[in-house]
Amino acid sequence: MFCRLIPLVTLALASLAPSQAQSPCCGPIDANGQRLKAFLDSMHVEEHWPAGWHVNWRTGEPEHKSDKPSSHCSAFAAAAAEKLGIYLLRPPEHKQVLLANAQFDWLQSQGATQGWRRLRGYREAQELANRGELVVASLANPNSEKPGHIAIIRPSEKTRAMLDGDGPEITQAGLTNYNHTDVATGFKHHETRTQSWKQIGILYFAHTVDWSQQR
Repeated sequence: MFCRLIPLVTLALASLAPSQAQSPCCGPIDANGQRLKAFLDSMHVEEHWPAGWHVNWRTGEPEHKSDKPSSHCSAFAAAAAEKLGIYLLRPPEHKQVLLANAQFDWLQSQGATQGWRRLRGYREAQELANRGELVVASLANPNSEKPGHIAIIRPSEKTRAMLDGDGPEITQAGLTNYNHTDVATGFKHHETRTQSWKQIGILYFAHTVDWSQQR
């Protein structure tokens, strides 16, 4: 009788795998997570902070064509943080040029003094975004004369397979602005032939949001 039960137990466990694979990877999106989603939508990033233009970093409104290739991931991240009453390195403390590289260094060296904390990795990043914390994915370019990248993690109920395959969901400005995409897409210009988004040195940082401070 016992021997007959073993295949039945194995079959039952196997039948759970597909449903588990399709369940949300990082917990439900709670009320603060829903607030964060609505806030990111309200930034209208796909209509502002256009690449190739000099912009007002706070509003993303274009001012004039840039004489150099330019994109505004770091300005957008700083503007979003400011609207939530959170400090992220920004003008005038640092000019917009190569700001993403400077933010990467600042988050590690001084971010804790402003309430930022480094996370263990991309899974924790998605979990905390789902709870309504401001979470950023930050990357410095190995060439300090070339831009890095930064994006805001967006609440998502994606599956574990999707998370492990393409990374957390993000909202970003950049060469292409996305209200929602994934880390693999947003950071694709920094991947190499031998290094995927998981291997290029992206770090994740979180800051608790006091929603009463939202502007």
